[in-house]
Amino acid sequence: MPVRPTPVHRRAALGAGAAALLVAGLTVPAHAQAGHAAPTIALSAARLAGAVGGVGDPFVTVDVAQAGVPDGFLRLRVVASSNPAVARVEDVRQTRTREGDRELTVRARGRGYTDLTIEVTGRGGRTATTTLSYAASARVADSASTRYQTGSSDASAAVDVGGGHVLVADDESNVLRLYDRSRSGGPVRTWDLGPALGLKKEVDIEGAARVGDTVYWTGSLGNNKDGKYKAERDTVFTTRVTGSGASTEIAFGAAYRSLREDLVAWDAAHGNRYGFAAGTAAGEVPKQIDGFNVEGLEFAPGSTTTAYLGFRAPLAPAVPGGRALVVPVTNIDRVLAAGDRPVFGEPIEWDLGGLAIRDVKKNAANQYLILAGSFAADDNSDPYALYQWDGVPGHAPRKRADLPTTDPGGWESVVEVPDLRRPGARVQLVTDNGAADLYGDGVEAKDLPHAEWKKSRSAWFTLNRAR
Repeated sequence: MPVRPTPVHRRAALGAGAAALLVAGLTVPAHAQAGHAAPTIALSAARLAGAVGGVGDPFVTVDVAQAGVPDGFLRLRVVASSNPAVARVEDVRQTRTREGDRELTVRARGRGYTDLTIEVTGRGGRTATTTLSYAASARVADSASTRYQTGSSDASAAVDVGGGHVLVADDESNVLRLYDRSRSGGPVRTWDLGPALGLKKEVDIEGAARVGDTVYWTGSLGNNKDGKYKAERDTVFTTRVTGSGASTEIAFGAAYRSLREDLVAWDAAHGNRYGFAAGTAAGEVPKQIDGFNVEGLEFAPGSTTTAYLGFRAPLAPAVPGGRALVVPVTNIDRVLAAGDRPVFGEPIEWDLGGLAIRDVKKNAANQYLILAGSFAADDNSDPYALYQWDGVPGHAPRKRADLPTTDPGGWESVVEVPDLRRPGARVQLVTDNGAADLYGDGVEAKDLPHAEWKKSRSAWFTLNRAR
């Protein structure tokens, strides 16, 4: 078996007259040490978002090079921070991947912004610098279980696709984003469905439900925040999912664009029981107790044809303490596949302690979790809770958890439903942070100038015994 030469052996073999530099097991001849070009440095992203106390925070990859010099010889360091109260030079950690890449992560000290100056030094003392603009949000109640999905702040619906990944919709665009559920950072992949839908403005996606490889997505169906009718929001569509995890692929299926009008006509035919015509009238904002706004979508127990529409507004009746409203669409498959007119089933009214539906999701055992929140609030100023339901229309949901309301964002989506019979069952929820001031500058997250600083938040919760 041949013996691998040691560094001492190599130096002896080179001889004193051949003077060479040994770096990380590589040799650089002496004649290559003179007249070096300046090194180069490039970041995988010019901006990065983190959080005080963050776990699994995102990173940037740094690419350094200098002609004629092995990358391993080049020295990389952070030399300055414009705001040490947010992060100091020593708060930046540098790691090497198995592929030899260099990754930088930042441990935030405080909320706000800082510019970090990064320098690479090469042969001949030549240097190059670049700037990483870093934004840190405040510490949240349970940092250990919290992750951040960057690239968008307005997460509005989530669908588990297996392999530890989740497909997340945004109510401010028609883009679907695929995220790793276990870590913070940007999307693994994105799909802009605007061209397939023939739309330039957002559908205002608020609910999603999966049957086999088909995902049904619904817009809010209501007016916009100014009380104006926007046709794009009156959209229900499907996508087809293939693969799973990071290899997930999606393709556009079909769309139906008049479910709002069908619901108004159905309600009118039944004596305007829920006031849909009034709630959709010009000038009526959707997020009021007698408004009109759909946020939940899920299928009936054991069904691939009957879908439940969960309403954020109106309450039934539209008074404080009213019940949350669910309207079944018994032929949703034919509505999307063939353009059939929807057929509506008997409504279901849930007592959620005066809260409305923000999301509803079930598992393969037909156990349902209802994410309940205020019909009005876009943030955490009102209570949120999780309820369990057994799928029987005449049975009342039972509360499983009150959700914390001390941190920015409104609880918006359930990723997947665990086995609710198991003690200590845990569920991952996602927030809509669009209206949150994440960095203390008075700017709502949806209005931040850079996508890398926009982020929603996910967290795991242990469910209490049903009560």
